[in-house]
Amino acid sequence: QVQLVESGGGLVQPGGSLRLSCGVSGSLFSMYRMGWYRQAPGKQRELVASITRGGKTNYTDSAKGRFTISRDNAKSALYLQMNMLKPEDTAVYYCNAKWEVLATVDYWGQGTQVTVSS
Repeated sequence: QVQLVESGGGLVQPGGSLRLSCGVSGSLFSMYRMGWYRQAPGKQRELVASITRGGKTNYTDSAKGRFTISRDNAKSALYLQMNMLKPEDTAVYYCNAKWEVLATVDYWGQGTQVTVSS
């Protein structure tokens, strides 16, 4: 089974930084399109950032200039560096792996809480 485990969440003050990590089991990490999603209370889950198998990145407008997504295929790991955090960034952040060979299959971690507050 493919398992994803997030870490790095916590409580930070506005303007602070956090680095989220996601470890993925198995030997097929390099074949997944990876992404970070978040879901705040009362809101729909949204895609924050994604990175393709070839390393091309995309960000939601609110994350551009503040967040950086990266992957290390040798370590089967995904990262999200978050700087200049705002209260509206408060949410549960989920790691996602998308298999796009022959069919589309999504795998999810259980999430890590990020709280930005004074």
